[in-house]
Amino acid sequence: MPEFLVDEAIEDYAFINTGSEPPLLQELIDQTNLNMGWPQKLSGRLVGRTLKMLAALAQPRHALEIGMFTGYSALSIAEGMPEDGRLICCETNPRAIEFAKGFFDRSEHGHKIEVIFGRALDTIETLDIELDFTFIDADKRNYLNYYERVKEMTRPGGLIVLDNVLWSGKILQPESEIDDILVETNHRIANDPDVENVFLTVRDGLNVVRKLP
Repeated sequence: MPEFLVDEAIEDYAFINTGSEPPLLQELIDQTNLNMGWPQKLSGRLVGRTLKMLAALAQPRHALEIGMFTGYSALSIAEGMPEDGRLICCETNPRAIEFAKGFFDRSEHGHKIEVIFGRALDTIETLDIELDFTFIDADKRNYLNYYERVKEMTRPGGLIVLDNVLWSGKILQPESEIDDILVETNHRIANDPDVENVFLTVRDGLNVVRKLP
């Protein structure tokens, strides 16, 4: 599969012509590249600014992130949330949590974020809230499980955003169990009478889902 799903020059043009993230997030990118394994897991500007824009439009008071990594997407979402908003982040990597918290402590939006260590499906079952906004970017084997459970907890009009739904193009010729799960998840969302969605070819694919009233 190609390294770039969109022509690299077009991707660069989109990057350059998208408003930049705050300096703290630029520093987070640099430090993630220097100090963390799998730095490509970081969402990056195009996804991050999309999340910030969606959060700014939706103004969620109760938000959830499944798969935080080093905190770039969490800070992007929090930036768009109201001052009294609360973002719960699920993460299983202790080193990533420690790294992210260092940046949350330095951000004016860090007070909106609460990190919970452990399996996301277990954490979700402990939450007694109606969700306004969810970003799913964790283990792909559970993508459909995450979607179905989060949808139950989401208020009418609330948003669910799933990352990596193009899966480097492997959804076109699925060969593994994970490929099949992502194909099934995308099909389920497109045919779910409870929601409306738009499938965006941003980076590795974003599926933006709105729960219908």
